[in-house]
Order: sequence, then C-alpha cells, then structure tokens
Amino acid sequence: MTDTAVSDGAAPPHSGGGPPPLPEFSIVPVRGLPIVAALLVGLIVAIASNSLWALTFFHVGGGALWTGIDLFVGLIIGPILGRLSIPARVEFSIRFMPKMVLVMPTLVALTLGSGFQLARHLGNLDAAYPHHGWLVASYVIVGVMAVIALGLLEPANLAVLFELKKPRPNGERIGRLMKVFVFTAGITGLMQIATIVIMTFLASR
Repeated sequence: MTDTAVSDGAAPPHSGGGPPPLPEFSIVPVRGLPIVAALLVGLIVAIASNSLWALTFFHVGGGALWTGIDLFVGLIIGPILGRLSIPARVEFSIRFMPKMVLVMPTLVALTLGSGFQLARHLGNLDAAYPHHGWLVASYVIVGVMAVIALGLLEPANLAVLFELKKPRPNGERIGRLMKVFVFTAGITGLMQIATIVIMTFLASR
C-alpha cells in the first residue's frame, strides 16, 4: 500500500486484489495554523491587557469546547468507532485526527492561560479567598486533565497519523491507538464535568 496524492483528497480508483491506496493527507493541517495563531495572539492580548471580558470569553469558550469535544469523542464517537471495520477506522482517522492535532492543544492553552490570569485578576489565588480549597481542587483536576490531554491523548493522536503515513499502515495498531485516544478523551470530558460543578458552585456563592 502506498500513499498517492490526489487533487480532491479522495482515493484514486483501485483495481487489483490488494487494499486500495490511502488518500494523501497532512499530519498538521497547514490551513488551520492562521486560525490557531490568531486565537493565541488574542489570548496574549487578553492576558497583557488584563481584560475581564476577554479573559472570561477565552476561558468559558475554550473550556466549553474542550469539554464538549472530549465528551463527544469519548461517549459518542468511541462506541461507533469500535463497531467499524479496520478500513473504515483508517479512513475516519485520516479525516479526523489531523484536525485534532491543532484543536486540542489550542483549547488547552486558551482555557488554562485565560483561567489562571482570570483567577489572578479576581483575587481568587489569595489563600484568604473564602472558597480557596474548592479552587485548589479545580486546579488539581484541570492539571490532571492537561497532563492527560498533552501527555496521552496528543501522543496517541500523532502516533496514529505517523502510522498512517507508513507505506503499509498497521490497521490493528491504529485501532488500539484510537481506543487510547477515545478513552483519554472520555476521561478528560468526565473530569471537565467535575470542574464545571466546582465553578458553578463558586459562581453561586
């Protein structure tokens, strides 16, 4: 099996008894880099200006998308993916995984960067803050989520893409790596719910 570049991203007609060639794809979607750069610049400006609205926007928006994507991948895509044939999993991975290379690290950076600065802005980092213990608990949960997202989920994502770039991708290995990706996404999604419970509790005090 060899990678074959085609203009429309679809696999060329296949004749013969072997498996069809995979469509050409990029591990990092270059067209998405300007969007990522714009979001990160916006985050830097929000932190530098200490704008309450901008920090809240990046924190709530980034956290909501992070939570939603994790839950969707872990609880909806995961069970569906587990029932697909290996060729179908490979095809899905080619379309889905490169986008996640950009999406997840960006959302993690937006959520954590703006959240820390927002806590500083509101004085919540002060030990005298009445609900400081709850805030520390949320920091621990978010820290674990960040480690899982960047230390397990993202490497599994990249491993799938590098495997797909091989002349003869191992479909079974791709399936195992996708299970790791989906499992870690589901775990972080559930932990996000715990964070939301804590944040809404603090907001109501």
